[in-house]
Amino acid sequence: MKFKISSIIFFTFLIFSSCEQQKDKIINKVITNQIMDSHTLSNYKEVTITNSHLNLKVDFENKILAGSVKHDFTRHKNSDVLILDSKYLIIDSIQDGENNHLDYQLGKLDELLGTSIQINLLKKTNQVIIYYKTTEKSEALDWLQPNQTAGKTFPFMYTQGQSIFTRSWIPIQDSPGIRITYSAKIKTPENMMAVMSAANPQEIVEGNTYQFEMKQPIPPYLIALAVGNLGFKAIDYRTGVYAEPSMLDKCANELVDMGKMVDSAEKLYGNYDWDRYDVIVLPPSFPFGGMENPRLTFATPTIIAGDQSLVSLIAHELAHSWSGNLVTNATWNDFWLNEGFTVYFERRIMESLYGRDYSEMLALLGFQDLQEEISTLEPDMQLLKLNMLGKHPDDAMTDVAYEKGYFFLRMLEENIGREKMDFFLKNYFSDHKFETIVTKDFLVYLNKNLLIDIDDSLNIEQWIFEPGIPKNCPKVVSKRFENAELLVKEFIKNGSVSLKNNVESWSTHEWLHFIKHLPENINLEQLSDLDQNYNLSNSGNSEILAVWFIQCIKTNYQPAFENLEKFLLRIGRRKFLQPLYLELSKNNDHKLWAQKVYDKARNNYHYVSFNTIDKILN
Repeated sequence: MKFKISSIIFFTFLIFSSCEQQKDKIINKVITNQIMDSHTLSNYKEVTITNSHLNLKVDFENKILAGSVKHDFTRHKNSDVLILDSKYLIIDSIQDGENNHLDYQLGKLDELLGTSIQINLLKKTNQVIIYYKTTEKSEALDWLQPNQTAGKTFPFMYTQGQSIFTRSWIPIQDSPGIRITYSAKIKTPENMMAVMSAANPQEIVEGNTYQFEMKQPIPPYLIALAVGNLGFKAIDYRTGVYAEPSMLDKCANELVDMGKMVDSAEKLYGNYDWDRYDVIVLPPSFPFGGMENPRLTFATPTIIAGDQSLVSLIAHELAHSWSGNLVTNATWNDFWLNEGFTVYFERRIMESLYGRDYSEMLALLGFQDLQEEISTLEPDMQLLKLNMLGKHPDDAMTDVAYEKGYFFLRMLEENIGREKMDFFLKNYFSDHKFETIVTKDFLVYLNKNLLIDIDDSLNIEQWIFEPGIPKNCPKVVSKRFENAELLVKEFIKNGSVSLKNNVESWSTHEWLHFIKHLPENINLEQLSDLDQNYNLSNSGNSEILAVWFIQCIKTNYQPAFENLEKFLLRIGRRKFLQPLYLELSKNNDHKLWAQKVYDKARNNYHYVSFNTIDKILN
């Protein structure tokens, strides 16, 4: 018995020592990195938060979160001031861990970065508690009425922290350049479940108070909360789905391969370090396809197509468990380090599960999107390594970070060899686990570990620091897409009857390619023929609807506009909304129509989406 007790004490000591060493390593990385995040008002290099505890009540009636956050921190350079980020928060009071009142000053409001909170620290202060509440202007929060949910009975709330929105629901050092652990106590209304990017409940608890803990250190933008009438269904021993009860079975059936995805990812690049991988399917107002909140991906319902055709999004968010969550861009100038790596990883997962033909269709669609978007961007926004000083980090969320980043890594693979590339990436994730990184440091690591004895023919500098798509960009060939292009010509010549025996087994991606390659001079009669025979205006697939409606706007195909309006009122995903409103704004009559629809739709959109559409429609 003595041996067992002493063994427990010994191993507990080892675990504690390991955690302390990891924390020291993270802090050292923060203070020695000479590159400063320009999108924070905090002094995170002088005083660094290491752990946070939230104690909040969710008030649906007033649409606020109210309570406190407690921060543990480490001081450097004998600093006697802790500066935090905030935006549109009401600060009630601040005290230290011994209940001593602490004086503080609020800075002037910066429309982009918010308001700094400068807290005067006592000599022995190593913990602060801030009592506060959110406001109706808090950009991270989306409050939904019951009629905006699937069940139509309970309201719903969720947060979106990326890129710099966490400061609008938590006063914190809101920079990807730091990593913290956190815990939380969340009080909800009756019959509602709270879930977070942490260890989660799997059923509604009595008393309506939920406890959370995230033991792995994460950047603050990954702290996430959702509250609603939710159910849970397991996929396998470490994966599962949260959704409103009326959607739960449908969502679980769609995402049945999640466990296989995790297994496939581990075989490629090492152990999954976050314990569980679950997904919550949110109401339609969610502005992104997915958000890679650790342990709990937030996902749009637009991926629930009924045929698993859009689950590559889940592979993408899962891949973030390595690139982005495990190894994080230290500033938003280096966003491509999150997304380019993730797209590369996502397509490797999809290839391992569904074959090379399938992943190549995804790659070719991605290349088409890159070509289209890069033609609209200023040269300084076509770089992988950006300078986002004075700009919103969300402006960096273009296909340059995602697809140009992907093709850069694919170019390396094709020149170095897949085996060496996989060995390099596996070591990269392991060597930088739970750390932040900038482009400069990545290039040093790349040159040291992969590009030994490689000449300049790979054009590394051009890929990273110059606009456009380099000439040595990999070429993607898809026989299935070539066949779709042949059928476009056949359709234009002979009508939709010529497609009948060829499209029955088509994937979503082949339909997308077909619609995107319809000629610019297509007439209304031809669109009507296609619509009547394949019911495209009523498709249950949001990806198909989005590209189809673009064609309908361009040709003024009015029979589709009723369903287009329903789509714009129902869907809040910015990926779909932005190009549709942009195309509508090119014609005066369409723009007037769009403004009327937007007047009704805007309250259904998250800040991330309506902030973009406001600019398009003036």
